[in-house]
Amino acid sequence: MNITAFIIFFGFLIISMTVHEFAHGWVAYKCGDNTAKYSGRLTLNPLQHIDLMWTIILPIASFFFAGFIFGAAKPVPVNYWALKNPRRDMMLVGAAGPLSNFIFAFVLIQIMRFVPSTPMLDFILKNLIFVNVLLGVFNLIPIPPLDGSRIVSGLLPPEISNEYSKIEPYGFYIILILVWLNVFQLFVLPAVNLILRIMSLSF
Repeated sequence: MNITAFIIFFGFLIISMTVHEFAHGWVAYKCGDNTAKYSGRLTLNPLQHIDLMWTIILPIASFFFAGFIFGAAKPVPVNYWALKNPRRDMMLVGAAGPLSNFIFAFVLIQIMRFVPSTPMLDFILKNLIFVNVLLGVFNLIPIPPLDGSRIVSGLLPPEISNEYSKIEPYGFYIILILVWLNVFQLFVLPAVNLILRIMSLSF
C-alpha cells in the first residue's frame, strides 16, 4: 500500500468510524443514557470521534511497520447504570455500531444502482462500502472491547459474563497479535465477501 492509497483508505475509515460511533451514542441516548450527548459525541462530526493514539498514531505506525492499517475511534462513553435495562441495552448499544455500518453500506449500494456511474464515483462508493462492511464484521468479533463481546456478554449468565469481561484489559493485545498474524483473514474476509454477495455487490 502506497501513501496515496493509505490516505484514501484512512479517509474512508474515518467516515465509517464516525457513523459507527454515532450509532452507539444514539442508541445509548434512546435507551436512557445522556452521557454521549453531554460529552459532545452524539454527532457526525469526525473530529469529535478522533483519538490521537488510536485513530492517528496507531494507523500510521501499523501502515509503516506492518503494511496494513489498524486503528479505532475514540469509544463513545456509556453509563451502564443510566440505561433503562442495562444488560439488554448494552447489547443494543454494542450491536448498533456494526449494524449502522451494514445499513450505510446498503444505502451506498442503492446509490450506485440509481445514480449515473462515473469512474471516480464508483471508486469512492465501492471502497466506502467495503470499508463499512469490513468494520462492521471486525467489530462483531467477540473479544472485549469489540462490540461482539457486548452482545455475547448480555447473552451469558451474569456470573459467567463477569468472568468474561475480565479479558478486556488484555483484549487489545489479543486483537493486535491476531491481526499481526493474519489470523482474522481466515474468518473476517470470508464473512465480508459473503455479506457483500448478499448485498448483491460484486468487486
